Amino acid sequence: MSDDPAPKQPKWINRQRVLVFAARGINHRHRHLMEDIKTLMPHHKSESKMERSKNLYVVNEISEMKNCNKCILFEGRKMRDLYMWVANVPNGPSVKFLVENIYTMGELKMTGNCLRGSRPLLSFDPQFTKDPHYGLLKEMLIQIFGVPNHHPKSQPFFDHVYTFMILDNRVWFRNYQILSEDGALAEIGPRFVLNPVKIFSGSFGGVTLWENPKRIEKKVVYEATKPETGYPDIEGADFFKGDPMRKAHEVVIKEELESPPKIEESDDAIEKPVFTKKITKTRPDKVIRRKQLKAKSKAISDQIKKRKQFKKKKPGKK
Repeated sequence: MSDDPAPKQPKWINRQRVLVFAARGINHRHRHLMEDIKTLMPHHKSESKMERSKNLYVVNEISEMKNCNKCILFEGRKMRDLYMWVANVPNGPSVKFLVENIYTMGELKMTGNCLRGSRPLLSFDPQFTKDPHYGLLKEMLIQIFGVPNHHPKSQPFFDHVYTFMILDNRVWFRNYQILSEDGALAEIGPRFVLNPVKIFSGSFGGVTLWENPKRIEKKVVYEATKPETGYPDIEGADFFKGDPMRKAHEVVIKEELESPPKIEESDDAIEKPVFTKKITKTRPDKVIRRKQLKAKSKAISDQIKKRKQFKKKKPGKK
């Protein structure tokens, strides 16, 4: 054995831990996106779904129990809209995003690939330094998506890059594999767009520091794109008004009058061989048709009278 001292273990100074979980009400695509984000962040901690009845301030207590100082919470609305909370626990600030244009790794199946747990490079659009609210978003994204050096679950090299671009007042996220040192890239996934809604001074609440003035509410978008006529084949509410038996009688008469005449075979055609069979089209007698309709209408009217008489009768007292 040599007398040289053992090499010192590298210090893990930046102890960022990010809690990633969701509230109940997200669909399967939102859940797959959350799982993809967990794979991109080896320094994350997971938690079971939170009940929607609970207040968002409970997330601070959950993060403290998990020993996390950052949090990403996914919140679903009406099983179609996804909101993402990014917060610095417990003092704030926190940002609320609307997640749009979601494409998970399983959907894209890109050619890019990287080692699980490797550290990423973070690339930001130059516009992040121009506006103050974008500067705050940049710092929060760096602290959350940046993997700490010498983290126990991370690999000590860089083989992929996260890009955050600003376009149309939204933050566009892309994940690329670094193929060579000259800058060749191959996309890995996932893809999503973050539309900032509000920035709060506290963690999951507090004073509103900034609100997006160019954001359009989802309810307004759905109402604008809603078709004027949903089901033109179904009649209006008037169809269900009035006596149901009388309405059924009218429908039967209407179907009988609109139905095409039946094709009947003559008696001579049945006796002849198959190769000389002739089919003659004969219309039924109008008098017979009218008698049939009268009989049906009379039967329906008798049923209506019996119902009315049954309703008028009251049980006698003993």
